[in-house]
Amino acid sequence: MARMKLLMIICDGMADRPSEELEGRTPLDAADTPVMDRLAREGQCGMMNPIGTGIVPGSDTAHLSLLGYDPYRYYCGRGTLEAAGLGIDMEKGDVAFRCNFATSDKDLRVLDRRAGRISGGTVELAKALDGRMIEDVRVIFKEAVEHRSVMVLKGTGLSSEVSETDPHKEGEIVWTAKALKPEAEKTARILNEFTRMSFDILDKHPVNLDRKEKGLLPGNIILSRGPGDVPDIPSFSVKHGMEAGAIVGITLVKGLCRILGMEVIEVDGATGGADTNLAGKMDAAINALIEKDFVLLHIKGTDVFGHDGDVAGKKEYIQKVDASLGPLVEKLGDDVLLALTADHSTPTSVKDHASDTVPLLVHGRGMRFDNVQKFSETEAAGGMLGTINGQELMPLMKGLAGWVDKFGA
Repeated sequence: MARMKLLMIICDGMADRPSEELEGRTPLDAADTPVMDRLAREGQCGMMNPIGTGIVPGSDTAHLSLLGYDPYRYYCGRGTLEAAGLGIDMEKGDVAFRCNFATSDKDLRVLDRRAGRISGGTVELAKALDGRMIEDVRVIFKEAVEHRSVMVLKGTGLSSEVSETDPHKEGEIVWTAKALKPEAEKTARILNEFTRMSFDILDKHPVNLDRKEKGLLPGNIILSRGPGDVPDIPSFSVKHGMEAGAIVGITLVKGLCRILGMEVIEVDGATGGADTNLAGKMDAAINALIEKDFVLLHIKGTDVFGHDGDVAGKKEYIQKVDASLGPLVEKLGDDVLLALTADHSTPTSVKDHASDTVPLLVHGRGMRFDNVQKFSETEAAGGMLGTINGQELMPLMKGLAGWVDKFGA
């Protein structure tokens, strides 16, 4: 059998729970999704625990699992992934942190963890911190989207085994970083010095002085969390024997894909939000499959509506995704095996990730098909795939697409 190429489409947080607003249906079940339903009818469906039964997945750990890696072995911390996503080069011994521009008073009491969701001026604020030296450690600091930013510490004797400084709620004093292991004492000391220094520098920065004059919250302190270091992890091509590309808007998943050696394909208007350029991402996937053996296509908007608790918005966005899939599916032909799923459930009733299973469909040439008529959480549960774990998805796809040799004589 001739090998098929592989396309994995992840609708971030798409899975949900029944909603009274939708008369006991989920947004996916209530949505009008003719393309997904056709793929379900012509393919195989089932349910999936992205990591394992009862585990609430993060998007980072879930994507590791779906790409065939054991997250308990290879997860390197969100800071490292965010740094890679922003194109910051890390070496062995470096430690990365995921950070927020936040607002605090002179006593370092947090007034707003996101500085009023600051956006403008963060480039200038980041430059004021970037390149600073604390003892023999150099600080690399870069802004991301809105209040988000990334810091990498470069120096000797550093360790990621430190606690964070972000108290995760307003009204609390910024936490003091503590060493979780003896070898992290220096890192904790450096991190605490940086936190205090960030306030001293940013509180009087012209950007923040201007914000205060306008009645806006200043981004006058940095909160740090998610420490990580450089992982020892095999590349996607080594692990799976495939050349891979990724079409993704959010920094976190971009970083993971870069760490795995996948080519991150940039798309104009791919924002990582609900306003992303869906048509452009679909076109990019079609073009990438000309040269690549495997393409990951990540869509974030479904998760955004889940976190916002917006039932109607999530349903409508799923319908928008379905409409954008139409031209993609028509152009794929018979030479691509397509898998469509979610990296986790983000129920609108919870407004956060949950441990629920997520629906999965696999569609390709010459496959058996089951009796599932609509792609939804309830119907997919009756499909022939049963319930699998996330790390089984890549072997499943490779087996169906002809990438696996016979085991035995």
